[in-house]
Amino acid sequence: MKDGVNGVALGVFVFFFLAVTVMGFLAARWRKAENESLDEWGLGGRSFGTWVTWFLLGGDLYTAYTFVAVPAAIYAAGAAGFFAVPYTILVYPLIFTFLPRLWSVSHKHGYVTTSDFVRGRFGSKGLSLAVAVTGILATMPYIALQLVGIQAVLDVMGVGGGENTNWFVKDLPLLIAFGVLAAYTYSSGLRAPALIAFVKDTLIYIVIAVAIIYIPIKLGGFDEIFGKAAEAYKTINPATGKPKGALVPGEAGQWTYATLALGSALALFMYPHSITATLSSRSRNVIRRNTTILPLYSLMLGLLALLGFMAIAAGIKVKNGQLAIPQLFETMFPDWFAGVAFAAIGIGALVPAAIMSIAAANLFTRNIYKDFIKKDATPAQETKVSKLVSLLVKVGALVFVLTMDKTVAINFQLLGGIWILQTFPALVGGLFTRWFHRWALLAGWAVGMAYGTAAAYGVASPTQKHFGGSAAEIPGIGEIGYIGLTAFVLNVVVTVVLTFVLKAVKAPEGVDETSPEDYTADAGDPGVTDLPKVGTAAH
Repeated sequence: MKDGVNGVALGVFVFFFLAVTVMGFLAARWRKAENESLDEWGLGGRSFGTWVTWFLLGGDLYTAYTFVAVPAAIYAAGAAGFFAVPYTILVYPLIFTFLPRLWSVSHKHGYVTTSDFVRGRFGSKGLSLAVAVTGILATMPYIALQLVGIQAVLDVMGVGGGENTNWFVKDLPLLIAFGVLAAYTYSSGLRAPALIAFVKDTLIYIVIAVAIIYIPIKLGGFDEIFGKAAEAYKTINPATGKPKGALVPGEAGQWTYATLALGSALALFMYPHSITATLSSRSRNVIRRNTTILPLYSLMLGLLALLGFMAIAAGIKVKNGQLAIPQLFETMFPDWFAGVAFAAIGIGALVPAAIMSIAAANLFTRNIYKDFIKKDATPAQETKVSKLVSLLVKVGALVFVLTMDKTVAINFQLLGGIWILQTFPALVGGLFTRWFHRWALLAGWAVGMAYGTAAAYGVASPTQKHFGGSAAEIPGIGEIGYIGLTAFVLNVVVTVVLTFVLKAVKAPEGVDETSPEDYTADAGDPGVTDLPKVGTAAH
């Protein structure tokens, strides 16, 4: 690591940061509507077309986690870290089947969150509350991970001083970045990250294109890179007594790899921020087109993952693996282009952090505040509460980053994946059938959440006694697999069995306020253009 502050890189970083800050505040005037509502602040007026939605979803899904944690996993353990590539390939055919249906029914009834849909479909505020609380819990560590990405960049640039520096001075740059993010999100809502996403994705594609060509040339080619990586992985880790990793996953790790990829694919579009970006689009066909062009990001992700091998070949040595890629950029790139790369990571954190905080705030406002605290809240009151909660969510994520060991951020995010996957039966199941009983879905969710959390608590790592990973032995099979997928299977089994029982005893099923034609409706169809407010229909 270079001594002192990298002035050139910092200057370039600050330039791009200021540029997107201005864009964030100006976004408040972009397609601004006269009325103040969650449709406008939290969903951008449901007005985004194909390309805006594509950049927004790309900025939403491919985050600082992508730039920092995926290659960091490969840097630390080898090819097992590539699980993110197949899961982003699996997810797009999956969402093609259900996202258009969710958009249609949400547009028809004015649903802003997944919990709105679950409440309307099953007539259950309890199930809706469970989905909302899960979404908020799963989103918090994800936001924290974005702030960790910003902090990693600042550390490598030498900003904030050394470890012995006063904590306030050391963390001041992160506090400033947080304050700016909070301010323009509060002011502009979803329009801010939608506009900034254009800059973020352009920078990322430029950096990846340069890195995948320039760095291998400097390191002697990919043969040299893979050779050095293979040798490094053979080194014994003193903490475990085993090799540090493998260039090709061993047979023992195949169940873990496959189940983690499948479970992550099922979970990705259960996250509130994914759905928020989806519902902001202006038509059903926009969603369908996006599911066909979003795989372009998977190509980028595969190339990005190779940076983990390059960091090993370049001799990058860091105690915190999440610093490996920023350090690689500073070591290999000219200072000015290192600043561009750091800006890509930093902005790659700001965009999803903004969307995630908006999504979590919408869940609280619509499905906790309006349903249980102030049932007669006006659209303006909903928007005000959502703005305030979005600030609180960011503060919570900031506290996590400033008070906890940075190396645990990825594991807590993976725990969030275990949780959010348990909402799949209610959301996706509800989009295709009303057969599941609302109480059975709630019981299945509870079992999945309890098992997933308990199993993850029992996983230790060299640096953590609890929550040290997301893989454990699968009961009855004996193989090591993704805890979230095991919990999901238990969830489904409980839901199906209890549905049979509850239907047999004729337990009340609640009122379904949707109709079959709602799931294929498009903008401009009769009854769709004027969105009713959630809560006006009978439940």
